[in-house]
Amino acid sequence: MSDLQTILDGIHEELSPRRGEGKVATYIPELAKVDPRKFGMAIAAVDGSTYRAGDAEEPFSIQSISKVFMLTLALGKAGEGIWTRVGREPSGSAFNSIVQLEHEAGIPRNPFINAGAIAVTDIVMAGHAPREAIGELLRFVRYLADDDTITIDDKVAKSESQTGYRNAALANFMRAYGNLTHPVEHVLGVYFHQCALAMSCVQLAKAGLFLAARGGNPLTGHNVVSARRAKRINALMLTCGHYDGSGDFAYRVGLPGKSGVGGGILAVAPGIGSIAVWSPGLNKVGNSQLGSIALEMLAARTGWSVFGA
Repeated sequence: MSDLQTILDGIHEELSPRRGEGKVATYIPELAKVDPRKFGMAIAAVDGSTYRAGDAEEPFSIQSISKVFMLTLALGKAGEGIWTRVGREPSGSAFNSIVQLEHEAGIPRNPFINAGAIAVTDIVMAGHAPREAIGELLRFVRYLADDDTITIDDKVAKSESQTGYRNAALANFMRAYGNLTHPVEHVLGVYFHQCALAMSCVQLAKAGLFLAARGGNPLTGHNVVSARRAKRINALMLTCGHYDGSGDFAYRVGLPGKSGVGGGILAVAPGIGSIAVWSPGLNKVGNSQLGSIALEMLAARTGWSVFGA
């Protein structure tokens, strides 16, 4: 692990001239304001050490990466029963596609596309008012990262709620099929706030560490989920974590990962550590352009791919 800082610094230096590549998400007005030249990387190792480079301490909107944490909460509440309401297969479609949802009678293909995440949010809300569900997620992420300074960016949440027409359509569609039990506006309120979680690369890497450590949290010494559940969440991240770019990410990087349109990616090297990268410019399928390249370089230089060095 001693040369990890050198590897991170090298990747950051090599890619820095390319900062600003890709296009920031403009359909959420607050995200359109983010400086496209930001670029940060962090690794949280299972031995408790942390490595960072670039803008690794600056909070950003983690967006769909929050779906990993909500899925973990939903599995804790409902167990394997959640799979009657959401599938486990790659979508092969855009993250906000409504065509596939209609074809499959209101059952989203997986928990990492928008429709699936909205269904998962509905599960987490069981017995909770919207504000309570948002608070539960925030407490959970703070616990995972062992950091009480993590917050939700209310400006981003408001921006999403004012422009989230496609998500409203997805939620109403599922409600019509009986796959949403709470009022649509309540579920969307929670969903928009979870996507507006603001975290730095260092905080995000620490929060994902339980997935690298067989379900345990090396920062607190507590178990978060069973080793079996951690393995299954990782499997879903590998196959479904990058929308219709999931296969290409698995091919190039070879690590479980989850991206967000804020330009962040959380990746997991099982048994070794978790990695967070952030570069706001997105490629054509909505994943961080520079972040994806950085992770490909990191996997190549460390031999961390789950498929072998």
